[in-house]
Amino acid sequence: MQITYDVFRDLLYIRLDDQPQPVINRRVSENVVLDIGEGDRIVGIEILDASESLVLERLLPVRFQVLQEATLA
Repeated sequence: MQITYDVFRDLLYIRLDDQPQPVINRRVSENVVLDIGEGDRIVGIEILDASESLVLERLLPVRFQVLQEATLA
């Protein structure tokens, strides 16, 4: 599992499956998008406006990466 936070977009992404695969994005609420992969499995969770929904420090001791540059396309 990998957790990435993009400070510029205020976007938190939780990647559950490390295998490269095509995904379908499914919006389940105003601020949550699921990435659905092979076999209809959830492989990623995207939380928009993340700072309004959660406190990153509460994720600890889980390690997360804060992106300092606009690296996500």
